Amino acid sequence: MTHRERFLRACRCEATDRPPIWMMRQAGRSLPEYRELKQTRKFTELVQDPALAAEVTLQPIRRFGYDAAVIFSDILVIAEAMGQKYELLEQGGVKMDFQLNSRADIDRLNPSNVLDHIGYTPEAIRVTRKELGDERAIIGFAGSPWTLASFMVEGGSSRENLRARAMVYNEPRLFYTLLEKITEATITYLKAQIEAGADVIQIFDSQGGTLAPGLFWKISGLWMQQIIDAIGGEVPTIVFARNVHHNWKKAVQTGANVLGIDWSIGLRQTARTIPADVAVQGNMDPALLLAKPEVAAAEAARICEEMRRRNGFIFNLGHGVPPDADIAAILAVAQTVQNFE
Repeated sequence: MTHRERFLRACRCEATDRPPIWMMRQAGRSLPEYRELKQTRKFTELVQDPALAAEVTLQPIRRFGYDAAVIFSDILVIAEAMGQKYELLEQGGVKMDFQLNSRADIDRLNPSNVLDHIGYTPEAIRVTRKELGDERAIIGFAGSPWTLASFMVEGGSSRENLRARAMVYNEPRLFYTLLEKITEATITYLKAQIEAGADVIQIFDSQGGTLAPGLFWKISGLWMQQIIDAIGGEVPTIVFARNVHHNWKKAVQTGANVLGIDWSIGLRQTARTIPADVAVQGNMDPALLLAKPEVAAAEAARICEEMRRRNGFIFNLGHGVPPDADIAAILAVAQTVQNFE
């Protein structure tokens, strides 16, 4: 069985000889070869250059031999394509060119012809496929409409999304207009990634847990369902909805083949609440990549053992790779999973 076949079987909740492994977005940002590139290029320049984006995508595959490569990009390229530029700050976080404060601001956003602006990501997938061959899967991705909308309304990174949540309450129709535009653009973008060769699509709802329980479906889950319905089963889909522990039934309702589980809840107990025909992915604490390699390896082995009898299990972190992750710890985790019997 190839690495690609193992990964796709796990996505469809079939048994595999060992759990497949890949790491969350930004898997290579702790690597010296990535940091070397960053000395001469801004983050957005790397994203917008298909050859360089493919190179960054392949760097962790070369080092660690993961079963799938997640294409190097950013969820905010959709916002930029619709007319709201962004930048990643050196000290961390994101800054948008402006906040969305009014109907006029949202009316300015144009979801049409997004590929005229962000066709570089599908092209990066094509370049990656040529370099990678058919041995490993390629994962394309986008942010959930709610997560993207929260950045756009807040004007950048926000821990609690108070402005965005207030707009949901004060101007729900206006907020739905924003979600409709983001959803339309995202469907176009993801279909182009699939056409370019993505084997799996992941939707990152990293801000899903900031919504009140009664709002999750109509502000987040419903829009992810629309995206997954539009993909129409062409490829398996993964939804990573962070801190939605009160809403797993709604997360299942999106129609995703796989649910990503963050590190703040037990993986086995969560998997028991999820239907057997939905795969699970997760959920090692990212902080373990800053721990001693033997400690990280022991936790990886524990998770694999805990999930041994669960079909459709993909080993992963419970969120993104920390920028200061220890390469020795990453390697120890990868080898532990790859050698698990």
